[in-house]
Amino acid sequence: MKALYQKYKPYYNESLRLAIPVVISQMGHTFVQTADSIIVGHFAGTISLAAVSLVNSIFVIGLVIGLGVSYGITPLIAQHNGRKEYSECGRLLSNGLLINSITGVILFGVISFGSMLFIDHIGQSAEVVLQAKPYLFLMGISLIPLMIFNSFKQFAEGLGFTMQAMLVSVLGNILNICLGIIFVKGLFGVHPMGIKGVGYSTLIDRTLMAMVMGFYVFRSKHFRNYLKDFALRNIDRLRSIKLLKIGAPVAMQYIFEISAFSGAAILIGTISPDAQAAHQVAINLAALTYMAASGISAAAAIRSGNFFGAKRHRELRLSAISNYHIVIVFMSCTALLFTFGNHLLPWMYTTDQKVIAIAAQLLIIAAFFQLFDGTQVVGLGVLRGMGDVNVPTLITLVAYWVIGLPIGYVLGIVYKLGAIGVWYGLVLGLLTASLLLFIRFQIISRKHEFKQQIIIAQD
Repeated sequence: MKALYQKYKPYYNESLRLAIPVVISQMGHTFVQTADSIIVGHFAGTISLAAVSLVNSIFVIGLVIGLGVSYGITPLIAQHNGRKEYSECGRLLSNGLLINSITGVILFGVISFGSMLFIDHIGQSAEVVLQAKPYLFLMGISLIPLMIFNSFKQFAEGLGFTMQAMLVSVLGNILNICLGIIFVKGLFGVHPMGIKGVGYSTLIDRTLMAMVMGFYVFRSKHFRNYLKDFALRNIDRLRSIKLLKIGAPVAMQYIFEISAFSGAAILIGTISPDAQAAHQVAINLAALTYMAASGISAAAAIRSGNFFGAKRHRELRLSAISNYHIVIVFMSCTALLFTFGNHLLPWMYTTDQKVIAIAAQLLIIAAFFQLFDGTQVVGLGVLRGMGDVNVPTLITLVAYWVIGLPIGYVLGIVYKLGAIGVWYGLVLGLLTASLLLFIRFQIISRKHEFKQQIIIAQD
């Protein structure tokens, strides 16, 4: 163990330096939903919490599409920075900002208006749907400033500046919590808004975050050399296509996984509002750990992109494996937390004993799939940094929609195991994705390392 630690120690240090701020920043996206769930669960009741679950199960699909599209810029920035092609980074930001802004507007339209056409016809409680609709509209429009924020965030992180986005996310979440409580409860003369209050607080929070992050990028001395060619004239079809060739498959990867969990929420919603609220509690906690692992994955993508661009393939492998080690340790700790705190953690969201009892059972299953969830998302990040996105996208499709959700439906609905049965299927999907992505990483990275060794031998 000591020899293993010494071998990877330099990579642990560098990976953690990049990962910790990204982890906190990534968790900020999910913590918005967590804060909304806690505020609504305590101040508005079980029906409102079930409405938050329904909205989040729809909204999160748009959220991860947006995040996936915006992630396309990070590995490209990292690769060009590794080659010292600084001016190209500014050109990529020009194109990325346009693509992300358009994506935000499209997602707002689809989520806020398209979803209204089917939300009444998916077997959900009428009183839950009534509260869900205005909240869904506000969450949808908040995607536009979020996509602008993410454009600047991914640009800065691709260059290794991860601390600033973390600080903006932390301060934004504090503001979101304060405004959410004021709007929902009705403090300081504000009329109580109920579930709509957390929608308004989220929209205000994300708008301010976009403005602050943009101001930082354009005014910081760290980016002056990179932004010399940031201009409208440098928006062109070829660079946009290059960004979308990475961003679109990454978005599909997230869609296949997250939509399976959203499908699970809708399936569980046909069982009872109590089961749906419990699912929201458990999946919200699991989503926090997932986004933390996603932050480690983002750092892995940055490091892999740097090494891949510089053709340092042996170091790429060592760096990637160090990130696997980090995520395994982290997710093992969260698995223990879920196991021993399964009855305590749901109290953060609700005092409804029926909801707590179901959520406690689901958290035991969540503890079991922590390692699979962490390793699969790190595998996606490493492969993304190397520019390998198409095969991983197919892997996620098979894992979640051919294996995970169908088995969850059979166990949970057909064999009447309820929410627990649906979650068993999700565990199998995560296990499949984790194994196949690690095999893919081994094949691709060893092939590049072998080619490099041949070139060195010939020289």
